[in-house]
Amino acid sequence: MKAEELRSVQAPLKERYREAPDAALITLRAQGRLGEGVSCKIETGKALVVAGLHPATGGSGHSACSGDMLLEALVACAGVTLNAVATSLGIELRDASLQAEGDLDFRGTLGVSKEVPVGFQNIRLQIAVDTDASEEQLATLLRLTERYCVVYQTLAHPPSLAVVRTPHSRLQR
Repeated sequence: MKAEELRSVQAPLKERYREAPDAALITLRAQGRLGEGVSCKIETGKALVVAGLHPATGGSGHSACSGDMLLEALVACAGVTLNAVATSLGIELRDASLQAEGDLDFRGTLGVSKEVPVGFQNIRLQIAVDTDASEEQLATLLRLTERYCVVYQTLAHPPSLAVVRTPHSRLQR
């Protein structure tokens, strides 16, 4: 996609959102259902993913780990954002690769130590690009990718989060 094509697709959306800010507020949803053993089946829209325990917590390693899925979501979002920003800025990327790493201490999630937090303590997103862009252009590309990547910004600035029990029938399709 060329920059002009991206702008032509996004321009009417941006205008609509300027005129009617409420139109820009969209609620995304994910849903799952308990599977066999200690697993949860997640519908991604493109495939059914079975999430299970990480081997470090007793899982077999045959199911997707939710922590891995979080890192994969970060890589996917950052990759799409990088590509869109590069297109918008007219920066030609011959290739790009992204890798996310996160450090977990499973003593927290297994309740072995109350002093150890549950969740990632550190996450690193590494981006390698093959391009003729200048250092200044690359700095702008990475800065804007960070700024506009939804998953990155959500992790960097956590939203209000709540667990709410609802009647089982409300989750049925």
